[in-house]
Amino acid sequence: MLRGLRAPWWLWLARGVLALLVGVIVFTLVTIGQVWWVGSQDNRPRSDALVVLGASQYNGRPSAVFAARLDHAAELYRAGVAPLVITVGGRIPGDPFSEAGVGASYLVKQGIPASKVLAVPEGRDTLQSLVAAAGEMNTRSLRSAVVVTDRWHSLRSVAMARDLGLKATTSPTRTGPANRGWDTQARYIIREAIGYRFYQMFHRATPSGASHPAV
Repeated sequence: MLRGLRAPWWLWLARGVLALLVGVIVFTLVTIGQVWWVGSQDNRPRSDALVVLGASQYNGRPSAVFAARLDHAAELYRAGVAPLVITVGGRIPGDPFSEAGVGASYLVKQGIPASKVLAVPEGRDTLQSLVAAAGEMNTRSLRSAVVVTDRWHSLRSVAMARDLGLKATTSPTRTGPANRGWDTQARYIIREAIGYRFYQMFHRATPSGASHPAV
């Protein structure tokens, strides 16, 4: 009866390590499932604004990833999902173009009225960009948003937007380089699973528009 209690200490340690590894694996798989599930949804309720997250631009032209997001936002605007399209994203030092500005120009060239496009040229990452967008929306008493990004970026993005006090959903693009091939998509999913949990643990946003590390 007492045999199991007399096991050497290293066996108990091994069992503890094994249990921890199993827990980490299960936790990781659950997170990957969340990223996949949210990215597979397409929620486009009538909202106050479409918020298009920025991506790379090259000398005033959006990258293929960014263009796919902008094309999808234009489609949502034409479908009457929201009366305003907000583009976000700053610029690197020395670059005359911001992601937000390039995105806005691209949308206008696609036939979206300039008065219906708002460029918010701030942010070097997703959180900073959404903080800036939420601030602009708050000044205009806009409360609801459809976040437009890539599929596997949707979970983290909508979590940030909601933490900032927005009533947010996501309608991701299903075109562009991020959606080509299972190997590419697997890398994006794993990266976003890690990014989502890191954000949850260390860098949650607050409704006031600020952010703080977890304590």
